[in-house]
Amino acid sequence: MTREEIEAYGLHWQEELFTEPFIMDWVLDRIFKERADEVRQHFVEPKGNGFYRMKEEFNTQRKIEAWYNKSTGETDNEGLAHLRDGLYALVSDVLFVRDHKNPNKFHPRISAQLDFVYESLYDSDKYIFNKLYNDYYYRRNNQYWYREAMKKLPKLVQATRMLVCAEDLGMVPDCVPWVMDELRILSLELQSMPKDPSVKFGHLSRNPYRSVCTISSHDMPTLRQWWDEDDNRTQEYYNTMLYRGDQAPHPLPGWLARDIISRHLTSPSMLCILSIQDWLAIDEKLRLPDQNAERINIPANPKHYWRYRMHLNIEDLMTADAFNQDLSTLILQSGRK
Repeated sequence: MTREEIEAYGLHWQEELFTEPFIMDWVLDRIFKERADEVRQHFVEPKGNGFYRMKEEFNTQRKIEAWYNKSTGETDNEGLAHLRDGLYALVSDVLFVRDHKNPNKFHPRISAQLDFVYESLYDSDKYIFNKLYNDYYYRRNNQYWYREAMKKLPKLVQATRMLVCAEDLGMVPDCVPWVMDELRILSLELQSMPKDPSVKFGHLSRNPYRSVCTISSHDMPTLRQWWDEDDNRTQEYYNTMLYRGDQAPHPLPGWLARDIISRHLTSPSMLCILSIQDWLAIDEKLRLPDQNAERINIPANPKHYWRYRMHLNIEDLMTADAFNQDLSTLILQSGRK
């Protein structure tokens, strides 16, 4: 987007504020807490009016990564890793990213609403930025993406008798449902990532028939990991989605994993496909003791991909009579095959 396009929405353009990392004392205190003074001393420098800039040797994420690798050597230091991640966040705290080909054009930064520069805006400017952001990511190129999809996807759908499922999660342009409906492509439904922005958790009973219902994907935490990520979120899910009034137990017990799986199996989705990790969550004797060893991919970590290996062999599973009987009961009760 050009500066003129951005201003046409009513957002007064402030290039330095919008395109350079937003660093003030309160930001440093919020990110680094007791290490904020260390960051002020070693990684940033004042630039006037209460603002800081990153020092030249730390002003990109690659430079920060190089510093971290040099500082840690062969051993990983949790304290330094936390400092590195905070510096990564500091460098990326901008509303707009300058285009690398044309310095007079700018891209709204993905998820800028989670950053401190957005927090610092007046409510009226937040409203304008959100309107601009939604147009840019969800509507601006709808016709282009629709035409491109209709050139390629029909051939894919027609080339196989298998059902085609879309990974329609996250930032999905408005044209995606048009294409999926026209080509009868199944949607992917995760209760923790509802398509309806007005709710925190999806209602399983509202899943469309032409969909795949699941709990976790290869790029997400497993059910047991998700359960312990955010206690407040889990408690809300426990009370509002599982309709239980007491305190949510941690870690996730097998009987509760069974209840969650049972609810997913009885959704109206054509298919319910669950990972082996989530199935095994039912049985506290069979599942891994360390739930963090269940994770397949961490997309933000290039060194953690396709790491999971099933700790049981097929022969072990075949002789796990209680577990197999439990699975058979759940599937029969849900009316699935």
